[in-house]
Parts: sequence; C-alpha cells; structure tokens
Amino acid sequence: MGSKDLFQIGSSMFPMGVNSPVRYFKDYPFYVHHVKGSKIYDVDGNEYIDYCLAYGPSILGHADPDVVKAVKEQAENGLLYGAPAEIEIKLGDLIRRSSRNIEMMRFTNSGTEATMHAIRLARGYTGRSIVVKMEGGFHGAHDYSLIRSGSGTLTFGSPSSPGVPEEVAKTVIVGRYNDRESIRDIFDRYGDRIAALITEPIMGNAGVILPDPGFLEFLREITEKNGSLLIFDEVITGYRFAFSPYQDLIGIRPDLTTMGKIIGGGMPIGLFGGSRDLMSRVSPSGDVYQSGTFSGNPITMAAGYAALKKLQNMDYSRIRKTTEKLITGIDEILSRRKIRHVINSYVSMFQFFFAEEAHNYDQVMKADRDLYFRIFKSLMRHGVYLPPSQFETNFVSFAHSDEDIAKTLEAFDSAVGEVVG
Repeated sequence: MGSKDLFQIGSSMFPMGVNSPVRYFKDYPFYVHHVKGSKIYDVDGNEYIDYCLAYGPSILGHADPDVVKAVKEQAENGLLYGAPAEIEIKLGDLIRRSSRNIEMMRFTNSGTEATMHAIRLARGYTGRSIVVKMEGGFHGAHDYSLIRSGSGTLTFGSPSSPGVPEEVAKTVIVGRYNDRESIRDIFDRYGDRIAALITEPIMGNAGVILPDPGFLEFLREITEKNGSLLIFDEVITGYRFAFSPYQDLIGIRPDLTTMGKIIGGGMPIGLFGGSRDLMSRVSPSGDVYQSGTFSGNPITMAAGYAALKKLQNMDYSRIRKTTEKLITGIDEILSRRKIRHVINSYVSMFQFFFAEEAHNYDQVMKADRDLYFRIFKSLMRHGVYLPPSQFETNFVSFAHSDEDIAKTLEAFDSAVGEVVG
C-alpha cells in the first residue's frame, strides 16, 4: 500500500493523518518503510538522504547497530518494570560526568514533560509565579509554552492555541531573543515576581538563530540579580556539538537544564536537572510533585546509554567539517543564482532562509516560506529530505558521507533550478 492510500486511511483516524503536526505537508506526507544510516526509505520505494533525522535524535544516523543491539538485549529482559533498574544509573552517571552543571536529574518521556516540570520546580523553589520565555521559542506543547507575545512589549502573553486558559497566559511574559532591552524592561517591571527565564541557548524551533555575543551571559546576569532561575532548554543542543551540553562549551551555568532527543538514542526521553539543592525539592525527597509511569523506562535507558557511550569516542570535528562542506555548497548555488539568502549554522545544525537577515525571530518571520517549501518539494523528487517547515532545523549526522554531500548538492542545484530557473 502506498503513501497516498495510507494517508487516506490515517486521516480517518488521526487529525490530518499524523500524530504530530510537523509530520504533515501538502499534498500528503510519505510513509516510512525503514531507515538506515543517513537514508530514509518510504513505502513507495523512494530513497532519501535525510537531514531531518527524526527532528534531531539520530546524530549517529538511523538504526545505529550498537543502539539497536542494546535495545534488543534489553527487550529480552523486559520492556517496563515500574521499579528502578541499574541501567538508569548507568545513563544518569554518564550524563552527570559529562556535564558540569547537572548534579542531580530526573528522566521524563519527552522534552515537553521536561520543560513543564522544570518550570514547576522553578516556581516551587522561588515561590514566584511568572515565567519569561522568548518569542518564537518552543519548549514543547504544554500550556506554559504555547504562549505568544501580548499586545505590548511588557504585557503578559496570549495563548497561541485554543484550550490554553487566559489565566495561564497571565503567568508568562514573552521577551525577544537577542534583544537585551526587551529583557531588561521586563525585569525592571516584574523582576521580584519572576520565577525563571527559559530559553533555548541556540533557537532551533524557528529555524536556527544563534545568540548575539554576550546575550546569554546577559541573561545569566539579569536572572541572578533578580533572584530568578535561568533554564536552558537543551533538548536540541545537548550533546549535539560535543560530548556535553552546549552550556559547557560557552561556560555559562544555568540553574536548570532540560534535555532530550540525542540522550535517548532514538527512544522517547526527556530530562531536567541541576544542582543537588534544587533537585532535592522534587518528590519524593521534596514537595514539588513529578511522576511518570514510563519515566526512566529500561528500553530508553539502554538506547540512550549505548548512544552516549558511542558518542563519547566520536570526533565532533568530523561532523562539523561535513556540515561546512554542505552549507558552503548551498551558499554557492544560491549565490550563483543571485537568490537572496542567509544560512545560519552551528557545528551539525543549519537552516537557510530566503531573507535579508536572520538573527532574531522578527527577521526570520519575514523569510520567503513559500520558496523554501517549493524547494523542499523539489528536493524530495531528487532524493533529499529536509524538514518540511522553514522553522525547523536541518541536522547532519555522523552517518552522512562525502558521497551523500555531493549527491545532496547536485540535487539542490537541480531543485533550485526547477523552482526559480
């Protein structure tokens, strides 16, 4: 059965045929048959070089044999216990030893859960209710994340989805990433009521937006000055650029960190962690409640441990060089055709925008999304798969070869030629 047929059936069961909105695109998404390494294969017999990589977890490539082996071996010993297992300690210890600022942690089942619980912990610890997030920053699909900016720069946020109560929105203020004045004004007015500021250190859910020099240091300073906690959401960036969270590379210590994606080796996972003092407030040792039947489940722990053990010995400079080769080629193709564009990248993540600038959310929103999507569809016809949305991130894995890059650039040249002439 082909993708079109499966989509028609799926649409009768799931909203628009998918179980996460980012998977849908017009006219219908392809349905996956299997994946391996840098490739994804659909039920229609097509092969794609994949730069979506399941939206980030598959840094080793798809179906890495060591991770698959670990999952199979664990499955033989049981899928779920409802009781602690040593594999939780092994993965937790590996993360703790490779992260300067995570003394204690709690595993969850997704990044959404991790950020939701981190916000609750920050509120419980500080006794304050207001949270500051960034316009365009995405921290999962819970109520406190689905907030957009209000009508004025210093107002509380507004729900970005029906079903989020106005009362919830009134506990969230939206600032602007890379805009110190925006953040300073918020803290000047509400500083003694702000429990935490949460941000992706590199924004990865609005394309790729890098921090201006000194901006993240400024966030650390202003939160400390006001007795608020700083939460770095490293669901995307954790272990992506080196065998550590991104915060360790830049030398900034947040109070709480959330992670996911890579640390689960392709299985569902999330994590929130920080100092022993903070995390001791989490139940049952403390009074801030958190729980989850599948949290720390042995299959995920085994997959994550196998993935991180392998990453521990990987040369991240190799994946950087592969990415640089790819984006240099894309830049050359677009420049040769005199197409206005910006490419934002860091080590193994990148995105291209058809815009004048792309160093904040407002600029990214002005990018030509229609052109991006038309090139995306043309690239699929040439065997290359990117995230369907302009506001997602492209990833390069250790499985991508020089041959993959050469084929991708050949496909990109052809796709751009088809779309713009």
